[in-house]
Parts: sequence; C-alpha cells; structure tokens
Amino acid sequence: MKFKYRARTTTGDLQVGLVSANSRNEAANILTSNGLYVLILDEVKEGVWYNRILDFASRVKKKDLMIFTRQFATLLSARIPLDDALATLKKQTQNPTLYSILSEISTDIDAGLSLSQSLEKYSRVFSGFYVSMVRSAEVTGRVDEAVGFLADYIEKQSALINKVRNALIYPAVMIGLFFVVAGIMVVIVFPQIGPVFEEAGVELPVFTRLMLSIGEFLAEWWWLVFSAFGVLIVVAADYFRTAEGRVLMDEILFRVPLINKLLRELYVARFAESLSVLIKGGIPITKAVEITGHNVGNATYREALHDVADDLQRGLSLSQGLEKHSKLFPPMVGQMVAIGESTGRLDVLLSKVSDFYTREVDSLIGSLIELIQPLLMIVIGVLVGGLFASILIPIYNLAQTF
Repeated sequence: MKFKYRARTTTGDLQVGLVSANSRNEAANILTSNGLYVLILDEVKEGVWYNRILDFASRVKKKDLMIFTRQFATLLSARIPLDDALATLKKQTQNPTLYSILSEISTDIDAGLSLSQSLEKYSRVFSGFYVSMVRSAEVTGRVDEAVGFLADYIEKQSALINKVRNALIYPAVMIGLFFVVAGIMVVIVFPQIGPVFEEAGVELPVFTRLMLSIGEFLAEWWWLVFSAFGVLIVVAADYFRTAEGRVLMDEILFRVPLINKLLRELYVARFAESLSVLIKGGIPITKAVEITGHNVGNATYREALHDVADDLQRGLSLSQGLEKHSKLFPPMVGQMVAIGESTGRLDVLLSKVSDFYTREVDSLIGSLIELIQPLLMIVIGVLVGGLFASILIPIYNLAQTF
C-alpha cells in the first residue's frame, strides 16, 4: 500500500511525499525513524483494475535491482562519493520507476537523510533485508562492503530462482500445447463430424459423446466460459496475495511430491545465505534471524524463524532453536550451525550450508527434468491418443456399415 504524507523535518522544513508500507502504523514508523514529525498520513486508494496492470508493468524487476546493486557496489568500492554514484546510476538506468526512485533518494540525501532512511521509504523495491544491511554498514562505515555483499546475494538468489523457473518452462509449454490441440479438436473438429455419425446411425463411444457435448456447449457458451475463467483468475490472484492465501499456497506446494523436497532445499539454501550475509554485515543474530524469516519467501518458514528469534531472546542458541523445527531444517543444518557457534565462524559455516543445498537444488532440478520429460510425454501421448481414438473408432464403425 502507498501512503501520502505531510511531515516536518528536525529543522522544521515541510516535506511531502509518498511512502510504501503494509499498514498505516508501518508507514508512520518508517517516517518517524527517518526523523520526520508526521502531520498528515493518508492511504492512497488503489484505482480501477487496470491501474494494477500499470503498476505491474512499471515495477522494478529483480534483474534491474541486481544490476543497480552491482553497479552501486562497484562505484562505492572505487571511493566515488555517494551523491555522485547515485547521479551516475540514475543516468544509466533504463527503468523509469527506478530512475524516479533514485531521483527521490538523491533529494533525500541532499536534505540530510541517510541512505538507509531513503531506501526504507521504498519497501516494495528495497526489502527489509536490504535496508538493514545498509543501516548496519552506515554505523561501521563499510557501506561499500555491505552493498557488495548484497550484490553477491541477489545474484545468487536470482540464479537459483531462474534454474527452478527454467525447469518448469518445458512442462508448462507442453501442457499448454495439449490444451490448444484439445480445444481445437473439441470446438472445431467434433461439431463438424458429429452430424455425420448421427445420420449414419453409428453408435458412438461414451468418450466421443462426451467430447461432442463439450464441443456443443463451448461453441454456444464460449463467452460465458471465458468470462467465468477470467473472474476466477482475478479472484484467486487477489486471494493468494493476502496473508491467508499465501499460507494456503505454501501448504499446498508442500504437499506435492518431489516439489516439496525441492522447495525445502531451496528455502534452506536461501535461509543460510541470507543469515550469513546479515551476520557478516554486523546485524545482531536475533534481528538477523527475524529479517531472514521475512526474506525467505515462505509463510511456514517465516513463522518458524520468528519462533527461533524468540528462543534466542530467551537465551537459547540458534542451533537449539532450529532443532525444534526439524521438519523444515534438516539435522545437518543444526549441526553445522552448532559448530559455527562453538568456533565463532557462524557466517562461514552458514555459507557452506548454502553452497551445499544450492548444489542439491541443482541436482534435484536436473533429476526432475529427466523424470518429468518422459513422464509428461507419456501422459500427453495417452491423452492425445484418446482424443484421436474418439474420432477414429466411430469412423471405423461407420466404414463397417458399408
């Protein structure tokens, strides 16, 4: 959600702008932490449905954020001043939304805000993980190193997500082609040959009669089917954007064989990498675990890591907290974390855990591709064969009458 605010700075200057947050309280906290005294804070109502499409089209993609972060890290490591680095990046970016955000960030920094305070105003682009890393680095004076860590992290996560996404492209294309072929057969072919069989008095198999009925219905009521399908997609998309919907989707995915194993290893790799980067950046362990919970991208893991953070506040170790959630974190993770805690090299051990499970994800993706392709070909072959058989069998019966 976006909120329009009017506030006073510590010097008494009036400031007006927009801030992105999940709630009014969160928006007020963001502004207050930036040293602003809030006068007016109003939610910007979402417009009609097509505004969502425009917002989606104008979003800052992960690739844009990855390129920006890598270039930002390079400029800062070259000891280029912050305002000059932002000005250079603003000229280079091709995303108009990111260009506008960088302009606002430059203005905020010129007005006296810190980099982390400026980034926090755009929570839809810069996550809490991102902002926390920068805020911690500002205290230690190692912003260039922190941004370098962020660039490495985003690149690794993007590569991992792309591998999973690419593995699903082939099955999705094959299933889509099957539905296209089935639609043409049912809507165009079957209605054309149906009357021929009826006039000849040929007895039709059950499957053929079913296909004919579906084809006749779609030919007459196609507009109703497409409308209902469109409404269903919109309603489902809105529901799965909610907290309850995300939890339900996570639970559904965790019940799918093979996919649940892939997701668990993916989330463990993301957890270990995120926590390692945060610890290297100097974030306190309890805060780092909380941030990692929001960064993993799964409601089940978020709740589990929230419990682990509570355990840390009560004096338990991280390994003890993880052992309570053995269904989500394999025993090896707890053992590696325990070794890291005892040797004082927790960030290094977590990085090794991340590397191990990243390789496991790569291996599992390869195995799934090798398994899915022939299995998918067999299933689609049987379904296509059934469609053609529903035509060929009546034709054969018709030829027998002559």
